[in-house]
Amino acid sequence: MAEIKADTTAHQKQLPVTVLESEISEQKPQKPKRVASLDVFRGLTVALMILVDDAGGEWPMIGHAPWNGCNLADFVMPFFLFIVGMAIALSLKRIPNRLLALKKVLLRTLKLLFWGLLLQGGYSHAPDKLTYGVDMKKIRWCGILQRIALAYLVVALVEIFSRGAQAKDLASNWFSVFKLYFWHWLMGASVLVIYLSAIYGTYVPDWHFTVQSNNGTVQLTVACGMRRKLDPPCNAVGYVDRKVLGLNHMYPHPAWKRAKACTENSPYEGPFRNGAPSWCYAPFEPEGILSSISAILSTIIGVHFGHVLVHFKGHPARLKHWVTMGFALLISGIILHFTHAIPLNKQLYTLSYVCVTSGAAALVFSALYIMVDILGLRYLFLPLEWIGMNAMLVYVMAAEGIFAGFINGWYYDDPHNTLVYWIQKHIFVKVWHSKRVGILLYVIFAEILFWGIISGILHLLGIYWKL
Repeated sequence: MAEIKADTTAHQKQLPVTVLESEISEQKPQKPKRVASLDVFRGLTVALMILVDDAGGEWPMIGHAPWNGCNLADFVMPFFLFIVGMAIALSLKRIPNRLLALKKVLLRTLKLLFWGLLLQGGYSHAPDKLTYGVDMKKIRWCGILQRIALAYLVVALVEIFSRGAQAKDLASNWFSVFKLYFWHWLMGASVLVIYLSAIYGTYVPDWHFTVQSNNGTVQLTVACGMRRKLDPPCNAVGYVDRKVLGLNHMYPHPAWKRAKACTENSPYEGPFRNGAPSWCYAPFEPEGILSSISAILSTIIGVHFGHVLVHFKGHPARLKHWVTMGFALLISGIILHFTHAIPLNKQLYTLSYVCVTSGAAALVFSALYIMVDILGLRYLFLPLEWIGMNAMLVYVMAAEGIFAGFINGWYYDDPHNTLVYWIQKHIFVKVWHSKRVGILLYVIFAEILFWGIISGILHLLGIYWKL
């Protein structure tokens, strides 16, 4: 179980994987120094998740792209994985015993899987439904924390078992960090080969599924019988998930239901158009097996940036490496997308998507590093830093709606007559005479800023939720 406890050092929290970041010398250990910009980046990512989840319905341009493309929401998962990678590079350096490091990694992985299944497996129905429990025939096996657990486990194991090479002195040339961490990039190349071979080499046959209608159960057929397709109905990512996980254990409300082919209200949700393709009614797992294998690449890139932070001691040297690599990744992904070689697609976690989102993560972190750790403008980002230091708590309570669900449990006369709905309606929506603007401001002030303040209070008390 995760635990909430006081910590007199007042410096120990992050997103689903909690580790302590530190500046570490090659020759001898130094007193750990917190990298404030990484906390700010983590807090920013959690805040973005809350924003796109709770305001995306009214502002679909910030929600997930229905299929190809990359909206604001599509940067959240890669940012998380990038941060996890940086945290791995910084935290595991501080554990001298390989067996102890392995024990910590395995235990943290199990905790992530537990919370992932509990929060996204279907057991929790917060914040709108005042019920809980899940039919095991329909439990969702995959999710955000499960994907993070897989990426964390794989990359952390490589970090632990290649520790002998990491102890060597680092040459001063720019490519030395790549050479020193050869095994990480070999793992990345292996992941890429496996993923590309699977999505372009797997034969996808016709498939069937059933849906409930007013006339009872109806069986629908999706015609495929092909390879190398990256469209919604016939891609190998969905095929592998259907065969391994089963349709009943996949996400029933995929973003593709907002596609133009499915609804006239696109990019908003709405009733399906007459004659909509059969696949519009089917489930699809956005955190599935093949896409999660590809997602390991985002964590490998993040761990590389952490290695740069460890080995490069000057700000200019670090920034030169980070910014150069960030632009290289970003431009590579854009070229792959606009030349129609490999489209940007979060649902499939394509190579172009890895490049664009990892490049964006690199540049955003570099900008925060300049402002927070170099220029000392830390006070401007304190709410985000506090969220980043208690990110698991905010993720569970706000992003997963557990706190709002608890508040909704106290209603008057009608389950919809709750404090949450009253605040939304009377303080935000009615004041601005706009549901869209009201909901956006509610999310920013009553959720993100609120949890920033709560996290700040907990930080002053030395209380953090640790995995």
